[in-house]
Amino acid sequence: MKGVTVVKHPLVQHKLSLMRDKTRSTSGFRRLVREIAMLLAYEVTQDLPLTLAPIETPMEAMDAPMIEGKKLVLAPILRAGLALAEGMLELIPSARVAHVGLYRDHDTLEAIEYFFKAPHDLADRLIIVTDPMLATGNSATAAIERLKSRGARDIRYVCLLAAPEGIERMRAEHPDVPIWTASIDRGLNEKGYIMPGLGDAGDRIYGTH
Repeated sequence: MKGVTVVKHPLVQHKLSLMRDKTRSTSGFRRLVREIAMLLAYEVTQDLPLTLAPIETPMEAMDAPMIEGKKLVLAPILRAGLALAEGMLELIPSARVAHVGLYRDHDTLEAIEYFFKAPHDLADRLIIVTDPMLATGNSATAAIERLKSRGARDIRYVCLLAAPEGIERMRAEHPDVPIWTASIDRGLNEKGYIMPGLGDAGDRIYGTH
């Protein structure tokens, strides 16, 4: 599927299967989210540009490869996207963080914004939007539209699971935003949940109902 990368690394697939299991504890699920987030961060940042910078090893001076340009920005869609962003921060601790607060209206399934705070210079940075589920695509498209309104131009979207309906919506509204996911599942049920999915990611991360 154009613009979509399914990360099929065995560790990613194994951890995702563990997360799908409905008997997984809250603490176990949360730990797995952080672990899989680090693996996804590795995949989504493979093409970051490098430059050479002078350093001194214990043995001699050398020009060593360092990431070039301004530090990237992680933009979790609250609340469930936070867990993915926290896992990625363990791998990229210098990243800035933008917070996009959206909730899904249970009747219309539309995304409603309640909070937004981001670094001022988004136009100069790579933005990685994180959310466990790309279901209807309402939250993802709304979050990306909001980031673009603040000047963001280089955006990537990372999720654990995607439904074909959400991918179609994203490709239609934001064809310039590539998607990374661990799985494209069968589709949505009548309530807008991904099937077979893993349930409500936010509830499973935070132990709520």
